[in-house]
Amino acid sequence: MTNTTKPSPNLLRRPQGSSGRVHHITPESAGWGYVGFDLWRLGDQEVAKGCEEARETILVIIQGQVEISCASADFGLLGDRASVFDGGLPHAVYLPPNETWEARAQGACELAVCTAPSPGGRPAAIIGPDGIATQDRGKGTNLRHVNAIAMEDRDVADSLLVTEVFTPQGHWSSYPPHRHDEDDFPRMTYLEETYYHRLNPAAGFGVQRVFTEDGTLDETMSVADRDTVLVPRGHHPCGAPYGFDMYYLNVMAGPLRKWRFANHPDFDWLAKRDAGDSP
Repeated sequence: MTNTTKPSPNLLRRPQGSSGRVHHITPESAGWGYVGFDLWRLGDQEVAKGCEEARETILVIIQGQVEISCASADFGLLGDRASVFDGGLPHAVYLPPNETWEARAQGACELAVCTAPSPGGRPAAIIGPDGIATQDRGKGTNLRHVNAIAMEDRDVADSLLVTEVFTPQGHWSSYPPHRHDEDDFPRMTYLEETYYHRLNPAAGFGVQRVFTEDGTLDETMSVADRDTVLVPRGHHPCGAPYGFDMYYLNVMAGPLRKWRFANHPDFDWLAKRDAGDSP
């Protein structure tokens, strides 16, 4: 039998250092066209800055507190989670293209910077925690808890779709396996995606598989605390071993700000059995 698997892409991105901008994922470095993702780890009074030409930005305070300002607004002190696993909703800010912003940490903090193309026209604004819907999704060991920061039911961005997911120990997430890699609305939308993972306790691991039905992409990764996984195409389930809770921040974007997916045909019976469940 001929092995048709293509050379392995660099889907698993380890943090570069322990402070400052530890993740810097651009469309160029990812080899795709839409999603950008940075992760900053800041000490007290340390500063992160940015400005994206022709791209919108959503800042998500993963944990800690920061003072955020931009050219058109001063949002003051935001954030109230000492740990992402403390519970509660994230604070988040939307910034339009070409808007210079600055975030100054008040104590240790972790700040995610999510970007995607935008024509502009929206004002800078706080988009969370007020307005963020929380829901439980899945059944049994497929149960997880979702904070929908900027999904399509919220008209808060032009391209970006952003959400947080908490997966309890021993559970699966982004499951049944599903994909959104074809621009064929309303059947499916093409969405690139990043997963920024946190684990509790931190000295553990999670598992994520990214694979296509034809086998041309099939990567199974051991995910450590603060790793990022790229999903350019294919199905992408992940699991948390017993003893370790898993958090991830999803960033998605594509030509249409809609989330339409298809379950893997070998697993679709699970979704039909548990009607109403979704990844």
